[in-house]
Amino acid sequence: MRTGLGAVREHWREVLTAGGRTGVPRWTLEAGSAIGDHETPVPRGLAAALRLLAEQLRVPLSSVLLAAHAKVLAALSGETEVCTGYVAEPGGAPLPCRLSTGSGTWRELIEHTAGIDAQTFAFRDFPVDELRAELGIGAPPFETVFDPTGTDGDLAGDTVLRLDVSPDLETLRLRFRTEVLDSEAAERILGYHLSALTQIRTDVTAPHRETTLLSAAELKLQLEGLAGPHVEVPDLRCHELFQRNVARNPDAIAAVHGDRKWTYRELNGRANRLARALIARGLRREGVVAVVTERNLDWMAAVLAVFKAGGVYLPIEPHFPTDRIATTLRRADCELVLTEPGSTTTLRKAVESLPGVRTLFVDAAYEENHSEDDLGVAVESGQLAYIYFTSGSTGEPKGAMCEHAGMVNHLYAKINDLGITEDSVVAQVAPQCFDISLWQLVSALLVGGTTLLIEQDVILDADRFVGKLGSGGVSVLQVVPSYLEVVLSAVDKNPVALPDLRCVSVTGEALKTELAQRWFATMPDVKLVNAYGLTETSDDTNHEVMDRAPTRERVPLGPPVQNVRVYVVDERLDPVPLGAPGEIVFSGVCVGRGYVNDPERTARAFTADPHRPDARLYRSGDHGRWLPEGKLEFLGRRDAQVKIRGFRIEIGEIENTLLQVPGVRDGAVVVADRGGQGKRLVAFYSSPDQLDHELMREHLGTALPEYMLPAAFHWREQLPLTANGKIDKKNLAALAAELDVADEDRDQPVTGTEERLAAAWADVLGIRAGQVGRRDHFFDRGGTSLSAVKLAIALDRAVSIKDVAKHPVLADLAALIDSRSPASGNS
Repeated sequence: MRTGLGAVREHWREVLTAGGRTGVPRWTLEAGSAIGDHETPVPRGLAAALRLLAEQLRVPLSSVLLAAHAKVLAALSGETEVCTGYVAEPGGAPLPCRLSTGSGTWRELIEHTAGIDAQTFAFRDFPVDELRAELGIGAPPFETVFDPTGTDGDLAGDTVLRLDVSPDLETLRLRFRTEVLDSEAAERILGYHLSALTQIRTDVTAPHRETTLLSAAELKLQLEGLAGPHVEVPDLRCHELFQRNVARNPDAIAAVHGDRKWTYRELNGRANRLARALIARGLRREGVVAVVTERNLDWMAAVLAVFKAGGVYLPIEPHFPTDRIATTLRRADCELVLTEPGSTTTLRKAVESLPGVRTLFVDAAYEENHSEDDLGVAVESGQLAYIYFTSGSTGEPKGAMCEHAGMVNHLYAKINDLGITEDSVVAQVAPQCFDISLWQLVSALLVGGTTLLIEQDVILDADRFVGKLGSGGVSVLQVVPSYLEVVLSAVDKNPVALPDLRCVSVTGEALKTELAQRWFATMPDVKLVNAYGLTETSDDTNHEVMDRAPTRERVPLGPPVQNVRVYVVDERLDPVPLGAPGEIVFSGVCVGRGYVNDPERTARAFTADPHRPDARLYRSGDHGRWLPEGKLEFLGRRDAQVKIRGFRIEIGEIENTLLQVPGVRDGAVVVADRGGQGKRLVAFYSSPDQLDHELMREHLGTALPEYMLPAAFHWREQLPLTANGKIDKKNLAALAAELDVADEDRDQPVTGTEERLAAAWADVLGIRAGQVGRRDHFFDRGGTSLSAVKLAIALDRAVSIKDVAKHPVLADLAALIDSRSPASGNS
């Protein structure tokens, strides 16, 4: 072992700068600050067996106990590399002790901790705190202390938990801060230590990662007690529930779009005619029907028709590129397309490339004069209902398949939690290929209510949209948080009464506490629901229903909805300790069949539930934890991990901290690859005004280590969104690379029109004046449909949204303006 002073110093420098601070998951509802104290006896037989084992392995008993402690910290933190404060001699100060709990047996783990134990003891006299100060490291890299020497020390400094072992191994004593843990959590942690020690005694040659530390009681709570409530759902399909309301009140208004209104009778009749036209063309059970229409009443009839005919609904937006449409049709084995004349520009080319795919126009099907009576085709609950294609990490879209049982359960979860009744008007605003569009379209039909389909041009004008909510009597609305912020700004600017609005749901992005607080300050009587779920799980699986502003720093995802089970698990699909981070997985009626014609990706994400063999389980890849209230908290994506300068970094952790900076409304962090200069983190954020980036860095620095701090911060009035309303990180990554180029490389505007246009772009896109070049592309610089609307307004309607889309390069758009007003170019 190295004993020179230089070697000892280098050892402690490596320990201090290795990165990462092992935290204990917070689990308490108490606000008070005190010191809790719990003690548990160690069974005599267990203590004797551990002493004998230490002798046989020729290691100190402290090394055996340290191995158990390391295993507990790994379970609590979700990390294999952990750090604890270790008391190496009686009365000594805690020293940082880094331990690895990777794969291997208990014996191998003990041998590892024995080496660290010996090294820490040998180097115990070095002034570690002085070196830490010299290195500029503020706090010790641990918040737990483990003392196997039998002396009771204080809970000092930032320490939140201290475990003391009595000299004769009769007891384990845990002292803890009550603002971090409650008594039940402390008892569980003591139990984890006893469980680890028992497993060591039982079989020291067993792999330590193949067992759980959780008690039978905690496992039952997580697998059963935290599940969504059991609610009986009618054994009927969506269209059959709709048909019941047709019979009850045929003349009630089912749907409204613009100036058109359809009663339940008319909608049902049209859907039945379309369904018969599909069957006449040979539609078989679970045959896939692509519906390619605008968001209108015929779209609604077409969706119902597919269900009535026993087919599978495949939504495709009319404006998708030809290759994307062709890929979707091919992957889904679709042979029949239901569309309308105005939606065929790219569809026609896609269909021509796929022999065997037939097209049926909605108006032509109506003219065939099929019967308007219900068909009575038998559709089982386990039958496939729809396929939604989502982006895949490989770039190849994947089609998530869901069944009628999961769809109907989700519809009733929305009906029950959002308060949808026969008096409700539900706004339909989401694009057809966004899975939330489906519940928005049909949920009201199950209870006799009305669906209001709001036109896209209205959605793109916040003032008109708010006016439509009022004039349309909308009572239930769902939008993404970034658009809710636009709505709130419009209401703040031009207050308008929305007396019918009862509930607003947000989904697709993290809901920031600040936005929820703004909502209740403006609309104190309107419930806000934070909804979370995935396409593969029949849409939303968790609802956080709020009637007042949240108090937590992060708005929870809420508890599971009815008949849905959610687990937070480790890599073996075993539940992690309550409050610990893990992968969020789903079980039960919500879980779909997998990805259509994609067995490899299906096998990676879908499996049998090991805790309920009769159920399917879906692995989301999302990272979260349970809160003491029985609600889920989102922590980020597991696959958003990156390595920079050798450090493993969870992008979601940085983003969540960024969202807590005062004034930040939305945020995202991307990795910019600078070639030979390596990678760096780049943060984008939206706020009413640009913030002081140095102050932002200081704020993040209070919660994150230096290596996790973004190298650059970029302000935008709004962050770019994908078609599904989520932050477009591909766009931001490209933008980060572009912004990394020196400003002098940018071609500056030349004409007066270009200069005025550049100033308008800078204002709308949240870019500093002078950083917009004449060859810049509006959408590559972060532009969105919404910001294009704002640009048109800023230019007094000199350009339209279509103009911006057709001429996104600044110089080209300026030339268009000049061509319409020749004198403007030189003014």
